[in-house]
Amino acid sequence: MDTPRFKVGRPITPEQLDQLTDDQLARLVPKAYREFFPGKDFCADGCFYLHDGTAWSFFKGGFLDE
Repeated sequence: MDTPRFKVGRPITPEQLDQLTDDQLARLVPKAYREFFPGKDFCADGCFYLHDGTAWSFFKGGFLDE
């Protein structure tokens, strides 16, 4: 059984979001935005907001507006 490779910018499923740790999730966020990642407990909908109001989505693997 192949283990999925998690990389920056690749989308994940809600099940994977539940299984990954905060450190693992932070590695999926581009380095420029990692400081804004609040932790998994604050990303119940699969996204978190940056200081400028844009939202990074783990399910999309990028910004919601793109």
